Amino acid sequence: MMNLRIQRPFTATPRRQEGSVSVLMVIALAAMAMMAALALDGGHMLLNKTRLQNAVDAAALSGAKTLLQVEGAANMASATRTAALNTLVQNANAAGNNELATAVAGNPGAFAVVALSSSVYGPFSYPGPANAKYVRVSVPSYSLTGFFWNFAQAFGALGTKAVAAIATAGPSPASPCDLSPLMVCGDPTKYNPAAGMFWGFQFGDLQVLKTAAGNSSPIGPGNFQLLDFGSGGSTVRDDLAGGGTVCRNVGQNVQTAPGNKVGPTSQGFNTRFGIYNGPVSASNYPPDLVTTSSNPAITYDGTVPKYQGQTVTSSNGNLTAGGNAIFDYNDWRASTAACVAGSGSGCQSNGVFERRMLKIVVGDCSGKLSGTTSVPVLGFGCYFVVQPMSNGGTESQIFGQFVKECEGDNVAGPSPSTDSGPQIIQLYKTYIGSGTGTPSTDS
Repeated sequence: MMNLRIQRPFTATPRRQEGSVSVLMVIALAAMAMMAALALDGGHMLLNKTRLQNAVDAAALSGAKTLLQVEGAANMASATRTAALNTLVQNANAAGNNELATAVAGNPGAFAVVALSSSVYGPFSYPGPANAKYVRVSVPSYSLTGFFWNFAQAFGALGTKAVAAIATAGPSPASPCDLSPLMVCGDPTKYNPAAGMFWGFQFGDLQVLKTAAGNSSPIGPGNFQLLDFGSGGSTVRDDLAGGGTVCRNVGQNVQTAPGNKVGPTSQGFNTRFGIYNGPVSASNYPPDLVTTSSNPAITYDGTVPKYQGQTVTSSNGNLTAGGNAIFDYNDWRASTAACVAGSGSGCQSNGVFERRMLKIVVGDCSGKLSGTTSVPVLGFGCYFVVQPMSNGGTESQIFGQFVKECEGDNVAGPSPSTDSGPQIIQLYKTYIGSGTGTPSTDS
């Protein structure tokens, strides 16, 4: 009888199975370690990209702010660049930014590029054009410490571990909140920014911003170009000192306020020149950086401003009367730029930039009435005030030169500035090359 043998199929022994599992575990653990290492490097890059972008944003804003203050100065570009790089260094030295501080230390000018342009779309260059308004700060490559990254580079899997950042900043129009309670009457048919005409006003025009007793008011009898922004003379005083907080917009109406209110008007207004009378103080309302004005003062004969008996004329911002020069906007601008740059004389140690620039309503006064009347807002004018206000009833005029742009407050608009009036320094989307171009992925 034949014995049958049944052969069992071949199977691995438990010891052999253990070897296979060990190999798989090693591979899985290696893959997990690689993923963890890449996540560490990726998180490190993201963190430093954010820190770098914040520092570059702040530098661009600081540069644009300084550019506004030193506009027209011989060292305009260098002062702007210095301010931007100083802000970059200060941000890099903030707590937690040790790696960025090390990269910037010693030579911020080699780490970051500062360029200027007259258009938010460029072209940007250094020192840039004489009419520059926008500042761009860029860091082309900020090399970072590698963890697993360096190991992966050995196999050609990754490039250099570095991040970049770029930011553009400049002015944008804003509806102001710190308005002075004053109004000039504009002509809505005479608005042509391309020709430098704004409701009938041109750069440097000397305007009476507040009439006095005995003058003919452009609004109507009993009005001295004051607006009703609150109750009584205390509000007029605070608002003219710079304490206004109620925002106004184009298209709204404002109410005129009858009465001369010489006392509170002069008390508030003259703080801008470092003159303090009544319940106002330098701690609350500091003076301008430059308080210089011509002596004797400009007067008004009820028709035109005069200086030493001669009619005052304006040519591109320069005020003269006969052969006499008058301290004007251009003189103040040059003196202010020197103060900001640290090279000026006669600068007020506690002075504040553009305290002598008033933001006031430009109204449509057609159909003017006496007493309290409602006037549509055409826009907002920036006026450089040329001298302190007298507290004499018949000599209590306020004189100002029209300026296209000035520093504003409130919320900035979404588009680059093409208009006049108060403006805010803000960040813009950065575009590569000239023209509208392609948005940068690093801004």
